[in-house]
Amino acid sequence: MQGVVCANMFDSCFAPFKLHYDGTKKFAAGDFVCSDVSHAGGHPWRIKCYPRGHDKADKGEYISLFLQFMGKSKGVKAISEAFVVDKEGVPFSPLPRRFMKVYAPAPGLYCWGWPKFAKRRDLEYVVNGWITIVYGVIVLRGEPLPGGPSSGIANDLGHLLDSADGSDVSFIVDGKTFPAHRAVLAARSPVFKAELFGSMAESTMSHITLQDIDPAAFKVFLRFIYTDTLPRDDELKEETYKHLLAVADRYVLDGLKLLCAQKLWDNVTTDTVAATLCHAETYSCLDLKNKCIAFFAKEKNFREAVLTDGFVELVHKFPSIIAELREKAKK
Repeated sequence: MQGVVCANMFDSCFAPFKLHYDGTKKFAAGDFVCSDVSHAGGHPWRIKCYPRGHDKADKGEYISLFLQFMGKSKGVKAISEAFVVDKEGVPFSPLPRRFMKVYAPAPGLYCWGWPKFAKRRDLEYVVNGWITIVYGVIVLRGEPLPGGPSSGIANDLGHLLDSADGSDVSFIVDGKTFPAHRAVLAARSPVFKAELFGSMAESTMSHITLQDIDPAAFKVFLRFIYTDTLPRDDELKEETYKHLLAVADRYVLDGLKLLCAQKLWDNVTTDTVAATLCHAETYSCLDLKNKCIAFFAKEKNFREAVLTDGFVELVHKFPSIIAELREKAKK
């Protein structure tokens, strides 16, 4: 069994954990293998894997995977995610697993994870006889908690982003540098997951330059990834929402796309509807597109909107949209 290869950082750790597929066929349910001990946030951790499952009632059909806390501290808050890497070195998105847990010393060694991490029959992602599972641990700073998980996880991750403690990758956008944490990005975006943990060049780069992205929008985008929140409406211009929509589409954050689309719709006027419709069509925001077309279909709105520069750009980029507008106007 190959141990964990880990970048030891103060607040986070991630590692490829490898299983020899044929070698696990001799295992019985309840048999397990462990990784080497690694450290994140100053605490010792290891992975405990049951190749034939933890529970005998499952008849060996599942792989069970657990994060084992081996420290003595109380109330250690950790977020963890695991996913299988396919033959191309790309994370297999249907199999991501994620949890947040407050660990404390307990009789025996304290574990938390997934009794049914994956079905063995689904693990066709064997490369030269090995299954690769990438496992990430983020230890959150803060005062120890006596009880269950904190409801302020967004604040914890926001502080992690602001402090840049344990950051292991940075993005350079139009000359500005943004530190980040691979495990957090991969947990939120399938595109980041493929880039940072797959076979792409970015997986080995500590500094990644991004093209065609507005730095102000990227800053807001990172904050949303970590906290699921956006600044107040009066802090963002409409143009920033347009740039943010483009970034959300690029990294497949559908929730953020919906929020941006709603913000753009809230500010639609006859002066802006054509430009907004252009963005809706560009980034496949169907609901926003339909609302804009319905707005266009009103005769008074149409007469004013066709005189804008946005309408000229819309017709140039999407000439077929005229037919849709005419069809809607007939109804």
